Amino acid sequence: MLSRLSAGAFRKAAFGAARSNGAQRASSVRFASSHASSSAFESFMSSRATLASASLFTAGTIAWYTHLYGTLPFISEVHASHLSDEGLHPAAYPWPHKGLFDTFDHASIRRGYQVYREVCAACHSLDRIAWRNLVGVSHTADEARAMAEEVEYTDGPNSEGEMFQRPGKLADYMPAPYPNEEAARSSNGGALPPDLSLIVKARHGGADYIFSLLTGYIDPPAGVEIREGMNYNPYFPGGAISMARVLFDGLVEYDDGTPATTSQMAKDVVQFLSWAAEPEHDERKKTGIKAVIIFSALFALSVYVKRFKWGVIKNRKIGMSPVSGQILSIL
Repeated sequence: MLSRLSAGAFRKAAFGAARSNGAQRASSVRFASSHASSSAFESFMSSRATLASASLFTAGTIAWYTHLYGTLPFISEVHASHLSDEGLHPAAYPWPHKGLFDTFDHASIRRGYQVYREVCAACHSLDRIAWRNLVGVSHTADEARAMAEEVEYTDGPNSEGEMFQRPGKLADYMPAPYPNEEAARSSNGGALPPDLSLIVKARHGGADYIFSLLTGYIDPPAGVEIREGMNYNPYFPGGAISMARVLFDGLVEYDDGTPATTSQMAKDVVQFLSWAAEPEHDERKKTGIKAVIIFSALFALSVYVKRFKWGVIKNRKIGMSPVSGQILSIL
């Protein structure tokens, strides 16, 4: 029967079989490709790195939203006290030292010290600041020494075993307005005026809060009762503060002729207190800039050295000689 088939029939049959085999191989290749891609996608979605990245992205988004707007819109807050007890949130002001490459306004620091000395020093101490700290920042050494000598300090004992009074020197710390805590409370109706050395860092809101507090005294709104001896300030937690308003226009006469408005004096004394809380601020930023430049150069140098040393090894070709069966390393 096979002898009756022509050569053309054999060719057609062989061609049809080849086509069917080719179609089967192509379909299997397509299925294998789709299966491989789906497996790679599933492994990517189920990997720990993907899970960690998604978690970090979600946490970062929530943290950034709460930083901008305070709370999430779909989560209610539970407070043991009224929100007004926390005080009004201060606005963000463009302080001259706020940027990454910005430093303190030293003219403002000098004016701020004058405001502190003539207004704030009557009740508040500055225990962590010595006269020498002012040298090179807001005053010269002669100016700081002259101000220190105006204050009498108790020293001793002398050769007779007695304490004595002497003029101040640069190494002395600024004097406190009261000899002890009890005297401070007695002179302020039981309230203790806080030390201002670290007040900017110790209060939520920092410099913005201190400035808003000094300029935020208003009459209490309708329905708010303030007991006698207290003052209303919406930025203070609870609204009632024992410290009365102390800054008024023209209260201080600046040496450089700057108009002594309430906001100007508040800005200057807050700048001074910001420096008092962080005297190393300017030097820290200078050192940070130098460190960034040096480490960036070292990083670039290390990348170049790494590529120079390992480039030969990473780019070499390894082959096998089919005759001898030895492995040849061709650089």
